[in-house]
Amino acid sequence: MGMKETLTNPHSRWMEEGGAEGDVVVSSRVRLARNLSAYPFPHRMSREQAEEVVHAVRLAADRPETVAKVGRLEVTRLAELTGTERRVLVEKHLVSPDFLKGDPTAKAVVLRPDEVLSIMVNEEDHLRLQCLLPGLALDECWEVANRADDALEATLDFAFSEDFGYLTACPTNVGTGLRASVMLHLPGLVGGRMLEDVVSGLGKLGLTVRGLYGEGTRAAGDLFQVSNQITLGRREEDLIGNLKALVRRLVNQEREARRTLYQKERELLEDRIYRSYGILQHARVVSSEEAMKHLSSLRLGISLGLLKGVSYSLIAELMVLSQPAFLMKVAGRELKPYERDVLRARLIRERLRGQGK
Repeated sequence: MGMKETLTNPHSRWMEEGGAEGDVVVSSRVRLARNLSAYPFPHRMSREQAEEVVHAVRLAADRPETVAKVGRLEVTRLAELTGTERRVLVEKHLVSPDFLKGDPTAKAVVLRPDEVLSIMVNEEDHLRLQCLLPGLALDECWEVANRADDALEATLDFAFSEDFGYLTACPTNVGTGLRASVMLHLPGLVGGRMLEDVVSGLGKLGLTVRGLYGEGTRAAGDLFQVSNQITLGRREEDLIGNLKALVRRLVNQEREARRTLYQKERELLEDRIYRSYGILQHARVVSSEEAMKHLSSLRLGISLGLLKGVSYSLIAELMVLSQPAFLMKVAGRELKPYERDVLRARLIRERLRGQGK
């Protein structure tokens, strides 16, 4: 896919079926923060310097050696996209909400056609490079991100200290510059009122829990992002190995919580799942919050074997398709909240009935 298809297709590679621990782990991400040694950090750069960084990244991305190593990369200036299109990139988890803040003219997004690899240029750091894959795939994400990092570093002089490692705008990213995270679906822990204790325990182990779109965002549809907090003094492989081990423990806790809920409140849980299925199949007006709640119930129903003919991939697509910016992109115009609620309900009905594929 090119950028045009990315902005109109709700599907991304991270939504695909078959990922490890896919009943709980929706996706894995590895992000690397890098800065060019010849320039100040983005918050201190002039417009001209920011333009030079974009140009340098474009040249590095277009090199035949880079393409051979990581695939074709499409560079799009943020200013070339409408406000709605920029928000679609956030809704598909390809860029961060913070990337959209401030002047867009000297920012760019670099995207591989399969959307596995993306780079934000001039966010908090000069480059925020990320790999996103389905299920628990942190090792695979690290391999892709590391290969892209090496390809770009062949021509870009990254700011690096022998004492501290890669230098970043935020001190918490100094060192490897690596932030590894997983998106988890945790309806069992939420329903069993155990999430607060779990989050507290993860914090003591050096992990942080954030909302659907990362730092500064709230959870929706029982979806949470869990990531490492510290990069200084740690090897990349150790950071990823530690997160992977803790996520597997969390997966087991979530599965046990689901089993307990089903044993204790089987009728109530089944009613919740089938009621959500019925509402989404027939409702004419559905808000964004309501859609996420019901889609979360459907995802839980799939994992319990209660829903047939509905896939995790479809649920992930509907979670993106039902977001405000994507709806307006589909409609081709700005929509009032009520108009979005009507369109959201129609698109979900069509997809669940197999008419919108």
